[in-house]
Amino acid sequence: MHTDPAVVALRHLISRLRPRIAAVRGDHELGALSLEWVAIAIVLVAAALALATFLTGKLGDLEKLIPN
Repeated sequence: MHTDPAVVALRHLISRLRPRIAAVRGDHELGALSLEWVAIAIVLVAAALALATFLTGKLGDLEKLIPN
């Protein structure tokens, strides 16, 4: 059994998503709602990654201005 937290978290997410994906394939309303939330989550994660990349570049520029 894996004790790596990332593997455990991924397995947990997969076990939680399987019924939702099955609901989407079965054209149930619950699945459609969860699909909307998945799309929203993807957009939010992408925006957070873009912001993190932008701020990392800006912080690097500001660090160069600090005198030694």
